[in-house]
Parts: sequence; structure tokens; C-alpha cells
Amino acid sequence: VLDDALHPVPVGVVGALYIGGTGLARGYLGRPGLTAERFVPDPFGRPGSRLYRTGDLAARRPDGALDYRGRADDQVKIRGQRVEPGEVAAALRALPGIAQAAVLARRAPGRPDRLVAYAVPAPGARLDPQDLRRALARDLPEAMVPAAIVLLDALPLSPNGKLDARALPDGDEAAPAPHVADPPRTPGERHLAALWAAVLGLTEPDTIARSDTFFERGGDSIL
Repeated sequence: VLDDALHPVPVGVVGALYIGGTGLARGYLGRPGLTAERFVPDPFGRPGSRLYRTGDLAARRPDGALDYRGRADDQVKIRGQRVEPGEVAAALRALPGIAQAAVLARRAPGRPDRLVAYAVPAPGARLDPQDLRRALARDLPEAMVPAAIVLLDALPLSPNGKLDARALPDGDEAAPAPHVADPPRTPGERHLAALWAAVLGLTEPDTIARSDTFFERGGDSIL
């Protein structure tokens, strides 16, 4: 598991997964360009040996086992930072009460890309999306914290058993429940709530509570 300079990454850090050894193929038949891209010199082996760049991301556990973290080509840019949705999903699955999780980058007209997470509660677990976001924010950089977390009974799967991303909701309906008991009161608060609603794509400013925070409602520093 290596970084961009082909140096081993520390335990727990996500890097690119390479394979090597005597059983490694010579390359792709009739595809010299792809062979040159995927098969690179092995800095740890004998002269002439090579490594194969799998395109997968992984992190090494303390016991030497590998955690698969998704494909490198699944990386997205959120607020100017590269983010692996698979790494965010792994962090979400590690939280108590989560049985399954998936994370996608969503795009809406006039808005920057944002992360939306989908979580299936474990049997008997009662989860709150905002509590989950706060838990993730304690361990992840701001750009990796999903703008919304949608709770589902099950993740939709395609006929071959893979995640059916097209069947997942876009996350707009995952905004926190309106705190109607504490709506904006003063003209200044109502004006600010209207600005928030316009920026966040909310239809009713009164669904924004006086105790809400901009970031917990899905905002970020780029909006």
C-alpha cells in the first residue's frame, strides 16, 4: 500500500494498492500503453522487477490485514480537496449502530459537489443523522463530512449484487427535521433564514431553527 511517490504509507492510512511477485503478468496483450501505465518499476525488488498498479485503495491494519477502501478513480473533489467516498463510508460503518453504509458525490445545478451518505441502522438501533455527522466530524476533515445522511431500511442492489447508486435518493430530502418550535423571530433572523434557505435550496425559511448551524444544515465555506 503506497503513496504517490511509491513509499509505503503508515498503518491506517489509505494508499494505492500494488501487487508484485514472481506470478505477476508481463503486461496487457497488444496494449503497450496500458501496460506502461499499470506496470511500474518495483523499488523494493530486484532490478527489472515490476509492480502492478491495481487502481484500488486500501489501508493496512495493525495485524497486517488490508481494508479495501474503493477505487482510486472513484475519488472526487469536495471544496478543492480530493476525497475517497469509500473511506468516508468505512468511517461511517465503524460508528455504533451502523449495519451498512455507502457514500456518493452528488451534483445539483448551481451548487458544488457534495457528499451524501446512506446508512442502514443495525437491528434495534435508533440513529439521528445529525448525531452521525457530528461523530464523523470528530475524526474526519471537514471536506469528508457528508452534507446529508439518509437512513434507509436497506441499500438497493443491482441484479449482480452491487450497490445500485441510481436507486438511491439524492439526499435533498435528508435535511434535518424542521424545529418549528424555535423558528426565526426578529426581522434580522428571518432575513438570515431566508438567505440560508436560498443558498441551501430549502423551500421554507421557517424550517430553519434559531439553534441550527449553517454547516449542520448542509452548508459549507464554498457556498
